[in-house]
Amino acid sequence: MTKDHIAEVKSLEALIGGSFPANLSKLSSSSRSIPTNRDFHSLYKSDEFKRPIDEIARTSQCVLETIGGKKSMTFPGDDDAYESLVKVNDEILEKFDDSIDEFKRNRTMEEDSKKAIDVKVAESDKRFEKHGKAKAPFHLPTITKPQEEYKILVDNANKPFDHVLLEKSEDGLRFIHPLEKLSVMDFVDKNLSEIIPVKPLPLEETPFKLVEEVKDLEDLAATLQSVEEFAVDLEHNQYRSFQGLTCLMQISTRTEDYIVDTFKLWDHIGPHLRELFKDPKKKKVMHGADHDIIWLQRDFGIYVCNLFDTGQASRVLKLERKSLEFLLKHYCGVAADKQYQNADWRIRPLPDVMTRYAREDTHYLLYIYDVMRIDLHTMAKEDEQSDSPLVEAYKGSYDVCMQLYEKELLTGDSYLHTYGVRSGNLNAVQLSIVAGLCEWRDRIARADDESTGYVLPNKTLFDIAKDMPITTAQLRRLLKSKHPYIERNFDAVISVIRRSMQNAAAFEPVVQSLKDWRPETVVEKNIEPKIEKTGTEASSSSLSLKKFSVDDSKKQNSSGFGNLPSKRKFESDKKVKEEVKASKSKPNEVIIVVDDDDDDDDESYEQSSETADALNRVSETPSNGSLSMTQKPKICNKEIIVLDDDDESENDSESREEEEMRRRSEKHRRFMNMKRGFLNI
Repeated sequence: MTKDHIAEVKSLEALIGGSFPANLSKLSSSSRSIPTNRDFHSLYKSDEFKRPIDEIARTSQCVLETIGGKKSMTFPGDDDAYESLVKVNDEILEKFDDSIDEFKRNRTMEEDSKKAIDVKVAESDKRFEKHGKAKAPFHLPTITKPQEEYKILVDNANKPFDHVLLEKSEDGLRFIHPLEKLSVMDFVDKNLSEIIPVKPLPLEETPFKLVEEVKDLEDLAATLQSVEEFAVDLEHNQYRSFQGLTCLMQISTRTEDYIVDTFKLWDHIGPHLRELFKDPKKKKVMHGADHDIIWLQRDFGIYVCNLFDTGQASRVLKLERKSLEFLLKHYCGVAADKQYQNADWRIRPLPDVMTRYAREDTHYLLYIYDVMRIDLHTMAKEDEQSDSPLVEAYKGSYDVCMQLYEKELLTGDSYLHTYGVRSGNLNAVQLSIVAGLCEWRDRIARADDESTGYVLPNKTLFDIAKDMPITTAQLRRLLKSKHPYIERNFDAVISVIRRSMQNAAAFEPVVQSLKDWRPETVVEKNIEPKIEKTGTEASSSSLSLKKFSVDDSKKQNSSGFGNLPSKRKFESDKKVKEEVKASKSKPNEVIIVVDDDDDDDDESYEQSSETADALNRVSETPSNGSLSMTQKPKICNKEIIVLDDDDESENDSESREEEEMRRRSEKHRRFMNMKRGFLNI
């Protein structure tokens, strides 16, 4: 900065700090007395009014020229001016967004702290029943991760889970479940005529023990050793752990209820309870145990033998509903409260209301088990060749136990199992970004023991893929809410996006395959569509569509939070299974459009144009590596299957333009609000 500039700045500062504000205020007040609109034009015809007005105008012009300098400023061209304004506007908005985010973060921390305090407040059972309407928080960010607090070790390496306690087959290719040495008929009840169901005591009158010490766990093991059957249930958290975390273990005998704090006794549960669960002479009663069985294997090396699953029995009895909520109402007259169904069960100490909720899961199960066995025994067989209903229920329970836990592994086509890929109508660039971000979040989640949904929710993943930001500023503007992992890794995410866009051409065959293989009905899984690859279009690992179907039971496939298996088995009978069929659809269900002319298909043209445009954006952006593309997707005729009947626009280009206009309008609105706020200070 030159001396002249410094002098001008000081002069301007002296003017602003002197009498200028007061004079400006007076001028503003005086200006309000000047006639406007029609009155002004009528008076301006008079020389008495016109002469002073013209004089004031000339004086004002001189003052403005003096302030602005003697030489006229050279203004940039329209394009340069626009770019400059956009840059300044973006910088202002980024600072404004940072301030807003900081304010929201502080407020959220205060609210979360208050929620954590509120949920820890002990309430009487009566108050719980009358006033327990508020939903418990699904996630309490103020809770210290149990993995860190209790030093729980996990192995998230991208390799198969090792069932170290099981024997292997002779060929060494599979593990042998201890149940394989037993038959279903070994567990079927023989003397059902002697069963006299006895309802359990009310919850308030039943002895209860919270097991938090090793000595208490030893006492529980001794108690279970002396009984013939016991009920079991687990509470689980999947959102703040890569593979999931068992938070509680509830156990009930005929006379007592227990809740085991699995965090405090993590390394002791397996050694003390493993043999009891494996003992084929002891009946274990559970409801909808599909998840519980594999959680016990994963966390404690416990393998269950001799299970009676009341969920399987509900299916055989063809009850109106199969949920635990229905069974409690149907057999016990108990209205189960679901407000803590998806609560954050990592909270410690456990509030009384959540303790009661957890106890209800097992307290009534042994009585329900008695009544259902009698109902199954008296139920007629469907035909002479079929098994009895009781045997069928035990077969279903046997199959549940025979499951073996498998760790989710990242493969070249894992991104294809992400919920939303098939229905997202993504082009090659967008799909390549999805694949790249899926790999990035999987690596981060394994290292930090977080769910992929916590690191990068599916919704945000697809928002990024569709918007294709290539700068940190663009990515900041795209995010609608707080994402700690993205904000700590802005540069890494942008780098992943740019690298992925370079590989977009390799994803053209996958995009075409996804279009050709859209589902028309819910049918069988494990379809293997064939993709013809030519030259170096793609490697088999990255483009394989083996077993291509959206399996909603997979971790992180169905929600923004990752896969969150519904632990409370109230609605376990409402699982939705999505599968793919390769055949043509019926005319009244699916519209099939075939373009047989010689012109380029409109949809292909739009997609390829958008792909080329995105690639050009990358090649024009400075980066550490070369971003130029040597191969661009081909435009070709193809069969288009239209299966979506939602309200999405048929013209993707128009939708993008409308979205861009909306974003610019929103940006302008926020800027004007900010400006008005500054002026009102």
